[in-house]
Amino acid sequence: MRVVLTLGSDQTAVAAQARAAEDGGYDGVATGEHLFFHGPVANGFVALAAAAGATSRIRLLSSLTVLPLYPAALAAKLATTLDQVSGGRFDLGIGVGGEHPPEFLAAGVEVTERGARSDEALELMRALWAGGPVDFAGRFTRVPGLALDPGPVQPGGPPIWLGGRRPAAIRRAGRFGDVWMPYMYTPEQLARSLTEVRDAAEAAGRDPAAVGGAVFCWGGVDDDPDRSRAQVVETVSAVYQQDFGPLADRYLLHGDPGRVAARIREYADAGAQTLVFSPVGEGAARSGIVDLFTRAVLPALRT
Repeated sequence: MRVVLTLGSDQTAVAAQARAAEDGGYDGVATGEHLFFHGPVANGFVALAAAAGATSRIRLLSSLTVLPLYPAALAAKLATTLDQVSGGRFDLGIGVGGEHPPEFLAAGVEVTERGARSDEALELMRALWAGGPVDFAGRFTRVPGLALDPGPVQPGGPPIWLGGRRPAAIRRAGRFGDVWMPYMYTPEQLARSLTEVRDAAEAAGRDPAAVGGAVFCWGGVDDDPDRSRAQVVETVSAVYQQDFGPLADRYLLHGDPGRVAARIREYADAGAQTLVFSPVGEGAARSGIVDLFTRAVLPALRT
């Protein structure tokens, strides 16, 4: 199973964390983003550009880019440039957001339009990444016979990972996605939704087998299982401004290394080819989780 490690919120440590992840045997690093949120959060394109310069092999994933907050052509340009500077190592993870409406107000975007804006932007990106001039007249975007120059390193552009939890996200992933990556899902929900995404891909005229599966999990690991659970619940509850105590055993990774590895295997059996692991905490707390996960969990996922 491939494992991607999310970067912490300390932007001065991005390069060092990315290098350590590459040296530690991870398949990639990732970062989410918001324009404004309940706590510190970076811009994904800029943070991953720093990670690209500090590494040479691992993949770089935005998890997730809040696509409707960007003008569509600008998002395509940023993604293409990151693909170039990384030597073709970038994966574009996309979500529609909406859990923090004030950031949409600040960006001058109606939160109710976020799905339509994302669909239109994805359509434009695919057209621009095909190469050559593009004439595009959409509801939100017009491109009058223009081409991205230079284009992406990866043929057809960076792979698109679609995240979310709702039926609209499943339909969007079927139409545009190379990878379906839900979050706050049980293994059973993942297996069911992956089938639905592949059915949607077939309905859209695509090869359903071409859509891979992944899962994004907040979590931690500790030799003391109770301490691990408390740490994960505290952090995730603060991030999402709700009590995750009753939800932790369903959606969050926690416990000793054996328990965490066993839970991840359940996701693998449900169809996740990649785990995006988001360790809780910052500073020494985060470093302790990452160190133990690297030593005691990651090797178990390779066998």
